[in-house]
Amino acid sequence: MSQTPSATPALHLDGVMLPSGERTGVWIVDGAMTFTPVADATTIASEVWIMPGLVDAHCHVGLGAEGAVAADVAEQQAITDRNAGTLLIRDAGSPIDTHWLDAQADKPRIVRAGRHIARPKRYIRNFAAEVEPEQLVAEVAHQAVRGDGWVKLVGDWIDREVGDLAPLWPYETAKAAIDEAHRLGARVTAHCFEEESVQQLVRAGIDGVEHGTGLDADTIELMAAGQVALVPTLINLENFPIFADAGRAKFPRYADHMLALHRRRRETIGAAIEAGVPVYAGTDAGGTLPHGLISSEVGLLAELGGVEFALGAASWRARQWLGAETAGEGESADLVVYAADPRLDPAVTAHPKMVILRGSVVFHS
Repeated sequence: MSQTPSATPALHLDGVMLPSGERTGVWIVDGAMTFTPVADATTIASEVWIMPGLVDAHCHVGLGAEGAVAADVAEQQAITDRNAGTLLIRDAGSPIDTHWLDAQADKPRIVRAGRHIARPKRYIRNFAAEVEPEQLVAEVAHQAVRGDGWVKLVGDWIDREVGDLAPLWPYETAKAAIDEAHRLGARVTAHCFEEESVQQLVRAGIDGVEHGTGLDADTIELMAAGQVALVPTLINLENFPIFADAGRAKFPRYADHMLALHRRRRETIGAAIEAGVPVYAGTDAGGTLPHGLISSEVGLLAELGGVEFALGAASWRARQWLGAETAGEGESADLVVYAADPRLDPAVTAHPKMVILRGSVVFHS
């Protein structure tokens, strides 16, 4: 009995599949994966290492240093991430609606958090929807609808009256906003540099923490118990001395605080990993950081938790956390292919041999 021809030619890869580490054949038929051999498939790669597409769990498509960017710039940001192997993005706040990218099959999948929510004059200009505390619950409800199941709060920023980082939201206000997001089926994450904001927001029931440099042992314990996610954006933490220098003239107390957070950053994030807090890779691309740096984040995470931990944080574990497919039988062929074993050297992830998205080769070196 002859098989019905597929709509597109079947493709074949032969190599080591991660995370299992088993040598296997992968066939792609009409965009989907199968491990059952398909006759007349074209072999496009052999003797390679194959991973579920990478995840940048803190990225900003549509955001530039001055705020919103033009559509063609946002599209190029997405392409840059894709060519680095990032096929799933959790957009942690963008001033523009990028849902139009979803119709483009060659662009990464994006899970959005709507727009940052901050107080007036308490965050970077042109980045956030700015509201007073009494408006927070309503704004969270608005952004929950605007996004794809996530909402992004700015938990702390410079308070000019005290000259240092300080929480933006009273505890009860933040808790009410988080409860409202949960009622609407959305999860909430927050930018947190300093100590008090992350303590309050974790106690208030938040689902995720970005950066997390102010974590203490008690808060880490709460996060591990509740499986509250941490995306440390280690690349961005390297810039804390630059941030401190930029603010020292006006806010010396802030500058000293940022340097202190920077000095203990590896100890802080390492303690969270050791405690079992679910940690994922995110670059904080957009704003001032360029796109396409997921490999650098993997390398920094590997220094703290080991290479396989870092690879999982940027691939299969992050995909599971975000409810995405993980390159199983019958699932979408969203794959990144390497000529060498990334488990031996995370720097391998900087040089994909091939990137496959929705079953089509969208990049090859």
